[in-house]
Amino acid sequence: MSGAEEAARAAPAHSDVILDRVAFIRAETRLRPAPHAPEISLHVADEATELWKRTEDELGQMGLPPPFWAFAWAGGQALARYILDHPETVAGQRVLDFASGSGLVAIAAAKAGAARVEANDIDPFALDAIAVNAAANGVAVEIVAGDVIGRDLGWDVALAGDVSYERDMAQAVTDWLDALRRRGARVLIGDPGRSYLARERLVQIAEYQVPVTRELEDVEIKRSGVWRFR
Repeated sequence: MSGAEEAARAAPAHSDVILDRVAFIRAETRLRPAPHAPEISLHVADEATELWKRTEDELGQMGLPPPFWAFAWAGGQALARYILDHPETVAGQRVLDFASGSGLVAIAAAKAGAARVEANDIDPFALDAIAVNAAANGVAVEIVAGDVIGRDLGWDVALAGDVSYERDMAQAVTDWLDALRRRGARVLIGDPGRSYLARERLVQIAEYQVPVTRELEDVEIKRSGVWRFR
């Protein structure tokens, strides 16, 4: 086991049912290239709806989130693609990947030459998935557990993919990211135009046709963008 995996597994656990989260992740996923960023491989679910139901059944009573970490979501793929194609966005910088999920965007930032990459999530399974995926791609990613909304640890770049699917969360995240931008951080958001994306406050700087999981998105290709604040 890598040092990154050991650090992630040391994160606070809430599960008495699944004691070895890393083993669960490895058993329920396969290592595959991200469709729109094939330079990066991720442990992702084969049967989206089946894994989703199984983890909800097992974890729901403990209040743990659904397995967002097991899929390469459209906004994250778009943001990862943009970073890989524009490494100057993060090169030599301290980078935060907020609500990192699988760690896709964090790994892209590390591959693009960021000096330090911190991947944040509130789900302990995601923290382990990030560590497993970072190790699989041979990059260093620091794990940041818990809610960082409202905090500013001096990041040069803040990245967020697929964070506009719930009204209250989207508002809080947008306000916080805008505050980071106003004090000088570069902020980029990857999103396929979900309902609560604050379009009136953003400018789209790139657009991609991203392959996605039909069981989750109802389509096989989803138009997704990378956005910055006006």
